[in-house]
Amino acid sequence: MNNTISLRVADFLKNFPPFNVLRQEDLELLSGEVSIVYRDKDNAVFQENEPPHERFYVVHKGAVILKNKGNNTIIDMCDEGDIFGLRPLIANENYKMDAFAYEETILYAIPLNVFRPLTQNYEAVGNFLIESFASNTRNPYAIKTSAPSETNGVLKEGNTAESALFDLQQVTYSKKLVSCTKATSIKTIAERMTKKKVGAMLVLENKLPIGIITDKDIRNKVATGTFPITAKASAIMSSPVITYPNKMTIAQAQMAMMKSSISHLCLTTDGTANSPAEGILSKHDLMLTLGNNPAVLMKGIKRAGKIKKIKQIRKGIMQLLKGYLDQNIPLTLTSRIIAELNDACIKQVITLSLETMDTPPPVKFAWLAMGSQGRSEQLLHTDQDNALIFEDVTAEKLPETTAYFVKLAKYITRGLMEIGYEYCPAEMMASNPEWCLSLSQWKTSVSHWIVNPGPDEVLLSSIFFDYNLTYGEKELVNQLTEHIFEETSKYPIFFLHLASGALQNPSPSGFFRSFLVEEDGAHKDFFDLKRRALMPLVDAARVLILSHKIKSINNTAGRFERLAELESNNQELFLACSYATKALLKFRTRQGLLHNDSGRFIALDKLSKEEKIKLKRTFKTIKELQELIKVRFKVTNLLG
Repeated sequence: MNNTISLRVADFLKNFPPFNVLRQEDLELLSGEVSIVYRDKDNAVFQENEPPHERFYVVHKGAVILKNKGNNTIIDMCDEGDIFGLRPLIANENYKMDAFAYEETILYAIPLNVFRPLTQNYEAVGNFLIESFASNTRNPYAIKTSAPSETNGVLKEGNTAESALFDLQQVTYSKKLVSCTKATSIKTIAERMTKKKVGAMLVLENKLPIGIITDKDIRNKVATGTFPITAKASAIMSSPVITYPNKMTIAQAQMAMMKSSISHLCLTTDGTANSPAEGILSKHDLMLTLGNNPAVLMKGIKRAGKIKKIKQIRKGIMQLLKGYLDQNIPLTLTSRIIAELNDACIKQVITLSLETMDTPPPVKFAWLAMGSQGRSEQLLHTDQDNALIFEDVTAEKLPETTAYFVKLAKYITRGLMEIGYEYCPAEMMASNPEWCLSLSQWKTSVSHWIVNPGPDEVLLSSIFFDYNLTYGEKELVNQLTEHIFEETSKYPIFFLHLASGALQNPSPSGFFRSFLVEEDGAHKDFFDLKRRALMPLVDAARVLILSHKIKSINNTAGRFERLAELESNNQELFLACSYATKALLKFRTRQGLLHNDSGRFIALDKLSKEEKIKLKRTFKTIKELQELIKVRFKVTNLLG
């Protein structure tokens, strides 16, 4: 390969992970070994059970479909900058899927033997390789599995959430049929298609589809002079019509269009031409649906060069959330996907903020999400709760190091505010110097909370102990976690105080199971769903899981499910708590989307009887859980 082509390859690769972390000289050496592969549409790059090539692939131009030969299901679609075919090389196993060019495609084939040494020299590249192997995806930054078997917080290998959603998410199609008869003139058809702004028209007979006419038919058969515009629809229509059921998923629609090389699908009641037509699905409709697909949104986030762009993408995330709720997608899957997308937004804000700093970080650091975001329960736009940990430095360097990270945190929190996360009223944010500390300083603060568990310390613990690493050095977080469990082992009375704090939130109901509403203030006569229903569950799950010394499970429902495994005698209660948590989160999210707010305060007179009954069902579970907390941690003795 000559130097000119090598430099072009390097200029392309440097825009995508993991190549974006390589030094220029290493990137150019790698690029010099890259082969260029061309594939026509529908040509195979590799096929299932084929021995692995010595190279993996990066899409330069075009797109590649990865699909399962057994059930003909699309697993993924790779486009510019996406990597595929890497796992079989690492695992030394045959390909487990087919890879075909979706259109004319140019690939960069990268030899593994040239790429592998970079994993030793660059930690980020090594992590990419490991994560690619573990996640079994073309890109380790793709969303992970949605319905995990949680063993120490690790997700099973398997389908990505994006591929799961290809199978679950229904496409949106036009239900307003634009149709004609086989005797309608082509001129009338063209005029009607122009007026209705559609690209295809169904030809019906007794409400059954007998043909379809598209823009392409008019171009190829009429504009060329083959047929006059006075000819009838029957002269140019495609017949018989290829029909499908009216409830199609993204994957099914993609496969149908590729299989038949068509741009419009006729959807009928039972999927055959012998039942009434329900609508038409176009390739444009499919692309709009894909625009609200997590894979597309994730890619847009990572390529966003400005905060404003991330803000626009977050609107798409909210539309995706609404769509999942409307389709009744399981909340476990929904919350994981939304949490991954929100985390990606925050990571990109941090990346852009780092670029505004005059110098790189003086030491390694970690950005922690806390509260509902740390628990992966922040589905709606709420305020910020975050913290920053940086590596220990000498006493002389501590002031300037702290000043650097406080300045960085201010850029980050301002960026988060711009994309929809309001500032925390209590300033529990990394831009506050009290929440931007070295590892040793954080250990000291946490020890103080545990050894001196007053009301303020318990409150701080309840917010902080749900932290989750969003960006940066994982080892710093691991060391802090180890310290927390060491300290709580030495001072078990802390759990008693934490349990007492978990019982401070008032009961959801009063006499005759009536809702207890706010008695004064801006939300007088409203029901506080967060304080009276969700927080008792969240706080109880936290103290119980910490008392079992279980790490890496921050999500409330996930904590209860793990507790159900640990305590068979309380399995029924804990599973009921998990269900109640999901039900309340879904209810709050629906209310928030409906009223364009956080969904926290509910106007009871706006609820249906069914909604009130569903809410009250969770109250009994909360009461039983609080009784268990009182007995287990002997909280009544403390309070008495």
